[in-house]
Amino acid sequence: MSSSRPRRARALLAACAGLVACAGWLAAQRSYHGVQLPPESPWALLEPPGSGRPSEFVLARMAYTDRYADQDLEIRPWQIDTPAAERHFLQGLTRLSAIDARPNEAYVHPDDPDFPDHPFLYVVEAGHWDLTDSEVRNMREYLLRGGFIVFDDFHGSEEWEHFMGGMRRVFPELPIEDLPASDEVFHVLFDMENREQIPGAQMLLSGRPYERDGVVPHWRGIRDSDGRLMVLINHNMDLGDAWEHADWPEYPERYTAMSYRLAINYIIYAMTH
Repeated sequence: MSSSRPRRARALLAACAGLVACAGWLAAQRSYHGVQLPPESPWALLEPPGSGRPSEFVLARMAYTDRYADQDLEIRPWQIDTPAAERHFLQGLTRLSAIDARPNEAYVHPDDPDFPDHPFLYVVEAGHWDLTDSEVRNMREYLLRGGFIVFDDFHGSEEWEHFMGGMRRVFPELPIEDLPASDEVFHVLFDMENREQIPGAQMLLSGRPYERDGVVPHWRGIRDSDGRLMVLINHNMDLGDAWEHADWPEYPERYTAMSYRLAINYIIYAMTH
């Protein structure tokens, strides 16, 4: 027993050193135009208790082919803000609803065999996608069979046009409509009559709630032939940043509160329609 104690102590010290190093690395990575942003907690990157357990709801992020396939990027566009955004949001989902949510995220690609097994998908930076024919085909089938996709964190007219280039291939025959505040999806749990633009963390430095020429926020959707919303589009907004920075004193609380409530409404709508 006595000989095992030094080994346990050394293991504990090594783990603590690793966490300190991780915290330092994260702090070093979080800057914007040379200005240091508040560091993300390294605990947000550790697997939370209960990870992978069977649950009523799993928050899955969709991977896709992007238009920089010939570039060796450190982070692909679909990976922005993960896993910190999901980890923070899933904690809030558990606190604010009765949904049995798995505490960690999942990732899935339209070409994966288990793609249809994820009825709710979250997609970021779709203004940078470059879908393959199989991705287009599988997304269309997934949505028409009852799937639901939320698009988030893309901004301005140029990214909108690139996003639409992909969506026109998925649904050339279906219109995209602007969703009024009275739409059912904004009232299934929380009443969201007073919506406003949810900015990314760049607002802390720029002083503007928008990016590029994306001054006006848009909540848009695509419905199937029965009137069910199957695509919800948050354009000129960044719900993921509002989730990720929920514990930053510098990031306004009202934006995080709105982003949580909107997303919970989307999830409940998807689970009940």
